Amino acid sequence: MSSTMLVVNLAISIALIIGLILIPKLNPMVSLVIASAYMGISCGLGVIDTLSTIASGFGSMMTSIGLPIGLGVLLGQLMSDTGMAQKIATTLVHAVPSKYVMWALAGAGFLLAIPVFFDITFIILIPIGIAVAKEINRPMSYVATALIIGDVIAQTYIPPTPNPLAAPDLLGYSLGTQMVVGLVVGAIVLIPAMLITTKVLDKGFFNDKMDVNHEVDVLKNLSEHEANRKDLPQPSFGLSMIPLLLPVVLILISSALQASGTPSDSLVVSLLSNKIFTLLMAVLVAYVIAWKFIGFKAAEASANNALGNAGVALAITGAGGSFGTIISTTNIGDALISTLNIGTGSVISVILFAYFIGFIFRVAQGSGTVAGITSMTIMSTIVPNIAVHPVWVAMACLAGGISIGHVNDSGFWVCTNLSGFTVTGGLKTYTWPIFVVSFLTLIAALIGATILPMA
Repeated sequence: MSSTMLVVNLAISIALIIGLILIPKLNPMVSLVIASAYMGISCGLGVIDTLSTIASGFGSMMTSIGLPIGLGVLLGQLMSDTGMAQKIATTLVHAVPSKYVMWALAGAGFLLAIPVFFDITFIILIPIGIAVAKEINRPMSYVATALIIGDVIAQTYIPPTPNPLAAPDLLGYSLGTQMVVGLVVGAIVLIPAMLITTKVLDKGFFNDKMDVNHEVDVLKNLSEHEANRKDLPQPSFGLSMIPLLLPVVLILISSALQASGTPSDSLVVSLLSNKIFTLLMAVLVAYVIAWKFIGFKAAEASANNALGNAGVALAITGAGGSFGTIISTTNIGDALISTLNIGTGSVISVILFAYFIGFIFRVAQGSGTVAGITSMTIMSTIVPNIAVHPVWVAMACLAGGISIGHVNDSGFWVCTNLSGFTVTGGLKTYTWPIFVVSFLTLIAALIGATILPMA
């Protein structure tokens, strides 16, 4: 089959994924499997071979990151239900003078979203933000923007949330690299993102009359939150930080040992860099803390709830693996390079193309998970032919995958409704800040790919 027809079939597959999610509103996993089937059959793999490849792709992805995703979700749920997440947030917020409290809120969102899903992190933090806004007489638009910026950066770029956890497996590099780059780039991006969005808010970008839903009393969120946690003991800040930082510290130690000359296949390095081991250690610590502060039954209920929540992420990630295996079997990477004229020496064009794919999926169907997984899956066929470290391609895909979140994104409604905003208020405090983060990350990926192409 010609390169042009391969690219045409890929375009049809992408249209199928988006169309099936938007029109009959099929589950993203089902849409990805149908698109995978079309891609395989249309490219000549045959019906049976296509179905076998879909199954093997799903299984390979689950073998690689299925258990780590489940452990990551379990860790986040235990931290939320035991009050560890709330303790970290309140400690950070109260540790700084009032003029820096928005930065503290962004920092709290950044830390908590490393193990905790975006929506849950925001739900945990918004009552604290409401209390802070009331205490320092600051508009809620500043609070929501700060929380969303910190939350989305960590959720998108730092394992163990699904997309950054899948990135190394899809594109072929170490988890430690993703951890380091995600932390460094994320921390750097947070600063200008906060400065830009705060300056825009200072200029009157947010209109309280038009952008606030005056029929909603957001203080109700605070009272309900306090009622839920009333009379329950909380772990100390130091204790709460242990399960949060443990996987990060273990992976970073592994990377440091390799950099100092320790063989990568040594037992210590292999163990400390193993995502299952690091997350399992963190989950066990979180379990011990949960048993002490909420009891055995509540801890077990928390775990059961977490495993239910993990199902969606696992299904989408596995189906993304099916799609990836199908398109890699068709050698679509070479076809994309030749048909779209993506030169093997043009690192910038590759990074921009990666961002563009994630951008299209994000705008069209809303899910950042689907956008990130699918764009990285497509780029995995191109990366081996390009003189660039795949982590920069992953960062571009992930940035494109969060670019424009609007009314077809569930996170938009969670943040907008809990903050007491109208749709226009949500666009100004959710869509705009996340786009700023996305664009700044794209710049960082371009710089990194140019300065450190194969580092």
